[in-house]
Amino acid sequence: MSVTIREATVDDASLIAGFQVAMALETEQKTLLPAVVDKAVLAVFEDPSRGFYLVGEVDGRVVGSLMITYEWSDWRNSNMWYIQSLFVEKEQRGQGIFKKLYQKVLEMAKARNVMFVRLYVEAENERAQKAYESIGMKRMPYLMYCVEI
Repeated sequence: MSVTIREATVDDASLIAGFQVAMALETEQKTLLPAVVDKAVLAVFEDPSRGFYLVGEVDGRVVGSLMITYEWSDWRNSNMWYIQSLFVEKEQRGQGIFKKLYQKVLEMAKARNVMFVRLYVEAENERAQKAYESIGMKRMPYLMYCVEI
């Protein structure tokens, strides 16, 4: 199995959007509107200040993706990166795709003087939490709060 990690291009947008629809249903039992997700994914390619995507390919076929978004830290005078929208096709899980995506994120973050790479995960998603811990990520002592507007 040959795994390649690369920055996504707009040609990958439709596939990435499909991954997001599948992920929301699988992890949160939420049904997303594909037309909305298609536009949202394209918006990242149209405005790089929103973030960027990486994709993982196996033998030339895209099987996973993640998005990086940014948060400015005025405590550290540096960006923090957030891994979001992580998805790997079910049949490809356990093959190291996420680990390779993560390694690429770290490589890129170091080259850009990013101080922290973070992500958030559903409290009930123990499988994902174990995967993140297995690659060296540490649980943070924060809780997240939100208001929907």
